[in-house]
Amino acid sequence: MRNVQPESEKPTSILFVCHGNICRSPMAEFIMKYLVEEVGLADRFHVESAATSTEEIGNPVYPGTRAVLARLGIDSSGKRARQVTPQDYQDFDLIIGMDSANVKNLRRLFRYDPDHKVSLLLSFAGEDRSIADPWYTDDFEVTYRDIRRGCEALLAALAD
Repeated sequence: MRNVQPESEKPTSILFVCHGNICRSPMAEFIMKYLVEEVGLADRFHVESAATSTEEIGNPVYPGTRAVLARLGIDSSGKRARQVTPQDYQDFDLIIGMDSANVKNLRRLFRYDPDHKVSLLLSFAGEDRSIADPWYTDDFEVTYRDIRRGCEALLAALAD
C-alpha cells in the first residue's frame, strides 16, 4: 500500500464505518487513535467513525465497547453516533467498513468508489472477512481482537 501522507502534508484521514456507529466503528476509531498515540504518530492521522444507518444517530458508544476501551484506559464518553454522508468521501483519505454489507453500502453511497478509498478493515491483515457485530454475538472480545489486528496492520501499512 502506498504511503498516503508524506510527513510534510496534512494528516491521513481515516473514517471507520459500521452499521450503527455504537459498537465496531467507534471501537476501531479509538483503538486506532490509541495505537498511533502509542507509537508517537498521532499528528500524522485524523480518525473518526460513522454509521451506514440512521438507527443509532446521537446515541453513545455501546456499554460492551465502552468496557473494552476502558480496559485500555480510553474514555469514549463524548462520542455520539453519526451517519456517513456523501461529503465524507471528499473529507477522508480512507473509508473502512467493518463488514461486507458496510462496504457494499458505502460503495453505493459513494458512486462505486471511483478513487478506491473504501476497504474492509481485515483486508489490511490479509483476511477477506467481516468483523462480527457484537450487538448480535455479544462477544466483544472477539470483535476487539479482530479490530486490533486490522488496525495494527493498517497502521503498519500507512507508517511504511
